[in-house]
Amino acid sequence: MAPNARPSKGFLYGSVLRAGLSAMEANLVPDFVLRRATRMLLASRLRELRRHSVEEELNELMKFAKSLKQMPIAIHTDAANSQHYQVPTEFYKLVLGKHLKYSCAYFCKDSYTLDQAEEAMLELYCERAQLKDGQVVLDLGCGWGSLSLYIAEKYPASRITGVSNSATQREFIEGECSKRGLSNVKVIVSDINDFQAPEKFDRILSIEMFEHMKNYQKLLKNIASWMKPDCLLFVHIFCHKNHAYHFEDTGDDDWMARSFFTGGTMPADPLLLYFQEDVSILHHWRLSGTHYARTSEAWLKRMDQNLSSIRPIFAKAYGESDASTKWLAFWRTFFIAVAELFAFDNGQQWIVSHYLYKLKASDMDANAT
Repeated sequence: MAPNARPSKGFLYGSVLRAGLSAMEANLVPDFVLRRATRMLLASRLRELRRHSVEEELNELMKFAKSLKQMPIAIHTDAANSQHYQVPTEFYKLVLGKHLKYSCAYFCKDSYTLDQAEEAMLELYCERAQLKDGQVVLDLGCGWGSLSLYIAEKYPASRITGVSNSATQREFIEGECSKRGLSNVKVIVSDINDFQAPEKFDRILSIEMFEHMKNYQKLLKNIASWMKPDCLLFVHIFCHKNHAYHFEDTGDDDWMARSFFTGGTMPADPLLLYFQEDVSILHHWRLSGTHYARTSEAWLKRMDQNLSSIRPIFAKAYGESDASTKWLAFWRTFFIAVAELFAFDNGQQWIVSHYLYKLKASDMDANAT
């Protein structure tokens, strides 16, 4: 239930786990049980990650960073696409806020609704990335276009290119551009392993895409080649404050990895700072995980309010059999698990981090030519 949490296993543990998963798939597990089980698994995960000393902890992170450099940029991209991005857009319209922002919102005021918190985070991106009208912008991993469309309307003289792994998302964004009369957005569908930018950019932004990546060295090298000399790169990730790990499907208790984050990574907040061969860090910010907890709780609430409309969507997507019931339960459990993950320890363990990079001086010279 919680990402990659694996307590010690035994026959009894496995039997209870399988029974619990069967009950969850049948939508028979009460929410308070799911929440308590998630918190127990998260506590177990933290015990597993802790080391006896700060020296050991840093060594683990450095070994993890080194291992990423031996991997492809991304793995299992088809699985990530099917698990999230090919689910009918109608579902996300009923669950997400008005901007269809499938990432953490910013509840900078306690009174904010999901719609207001989405907009607050989009505005924060613009401020931190130092966006200005007239720039050429790349939205890397653009989702349903929440940021691309926001920038296009806020800065009408800018040109925005969105990159997605999903044809469904491109179709939706193009439809929104047509409705809104926007002619300054284009969307490219590409696997990030193969993507080649059609031009160089003034700003590049990536929102919750790096968690699906592995080899940050290669990825950032590619990104650097798409940057104009004075370009800035802004990255938003969710992460743990100290520890990095992979979402690995090694057993039934790796439900999250199997169903929602195949091939994914939980970065540590400092991890991206070890990949500055081609870009240099200018600024680094942290946000409490409580912002993501409130975001996911809002998604869950909206899902529950719209179940009568979501059921036929899932029946069409997954079939009229038990599969649609199973996926209703899976999505509810996913939103609960995300909320509990980021609420753990009052949002002080799993958090959201922002980074602002510029080109390295040597790359500036190369990109100027």
